[in-house]
Amino acid sequence: MRVRGERGSAVVDFVLVSTLLVPLFLGILQVGLFLYVRNTVTAAASEGAHYAAVLNRGPADGAARTRDLIDGVVADGLVDSVTADATTVAGQPGVEVTVHAHMPPLGLWGPGIAFTVRGHAVKETGE
Repeated sequence: MRVRGERGSAVVDFVLVSTLLVPLFLGILQVGLFLYVRNTVTAAASEGAHYAAVLNRGPADGAARTRDLIDGVVADGLVDSVTADATTVAGQPGVEVTVHAHMPPLGLWGPGIAFTVRGHAVKETGE
């Protein structure tokens, strides 16, 4: 036997629970996407620095290598610039690759949250 006052309460319960769970799920998904992009760009910057640190290669080679690694994995619009410069690492000559990028707060759309990552490597010498 049905009680007349509880009719349609399942729909109301679903809406109330959905308003809490959907934003929570989307927030977790966004954090995961941000971490994926940041870790990918960081690994590419580090690899580019190591590539440029090899004997007979310059910082421009490291920047190009970093761009190549990022191009196949991260959307082109997310990376703002890739630069590489000669520097010192713990008192030794080295290479630093810097990547300026941004991550939209709403999935892959919307205004971006800017971040910068750097990769360092000690330069090989012919000695």
